[in-house]
Amino acid sequence: MSIYFGSTGFIELKRDALNSEIGTSLDSADVNTTKKRFSVDKVVGSLITGDQIEIETVDGSNLELLSGHNFPDLRKYIHIDDMGGIKLYNNFATALAGEVTDALTLTAPSSTKNILIRTRNTRFRSLAKITEFEITTTRDTVDVTNLGEEFRRQYENGLISGQGTIQTIWQHRNFQNDTHFPSPEFPVYLSQLLVRMQQGADFEGRFYVYHDPSQSTNSVWYQSMCVVTNVAVSVPVSGLVEARIEFVTNGEIRLHNGVPPSFLLLENSDKILQEDGDGILLEDP
Repeated sequence: MSIYFGSTGFIELKRDALNSEIGTSLDSADVNTTKKRFSVDKVVGSLITGDQIEIETVDGSNLELLSGHNFPDLRKYIHIDDMGGIKLYNNFATALAGEVTDALTLTAPSSTKNILIRTRNTRFRSLAKITEFEITTTRDTVDVTNLGEEFRRQYENGLISGQGTIQTIWQHRNFQNDTHFPSPEFPVYLSQLLVRMQQGADFEGRFYVYHDPSQSTNSVWYQSMCVVTNVAVSVPVSGLVEARIEFVTNGEIRLHNGVPPSFLLLENSDKILQEDGDGILLEDP
């Protein structure tokens, strides 16, 4: 009889999209071309560093924000500094680092632009530095005595709810020797979710109990929408800084057993990409 150890388990997170688009304005004074940053109202508390956003003009005119970009919209990754300033990047990893040298060159608009900002977070990323995680599922009974027949059939088996904890080594950026997972999410992102006031603390998670890297049918994982409810960071005088993250599920919980989602590859193992730069899943049409 085989015995499984937790060394193959891990967590993948997908950032939740904005519940609604942000309407704001951009004018010449908002753009600092030297520092490659710009600022607009309403983004603080709504957007987080690493988000992929789409910016579009309301009237369909050229956006006049990214140098050499003569279109009414653009889609890029962002880094938000402590003052609420935004820098644009071509990929997730450079957006997390936030270096000015990697930021895209900006241009100041010739007139005030009314713009809409949307998030386009569609990719799962591995959560870095997990030491342990736990997920609990519960079937809650529902009193269906006073419900009609249609609703009684829907709820008589009860409702499935879940909760869990994630124990991690606290980390906020990549280090030179971190090469196991490319462009991972870091525990600091879950801390940021908890204090995000306008859009909530939602994420979608895949919790791998066992992962077979050979792409066979042996892998087992839970998947659900989740909400971060508590983050505790432990900072000892000597020792590792660790974080304990608690969450609850707020949607359907699915337990999968089979082949994990994977991407279409070229013969040289590069991913076939969509227009937004994300990989195309094997099950996508």
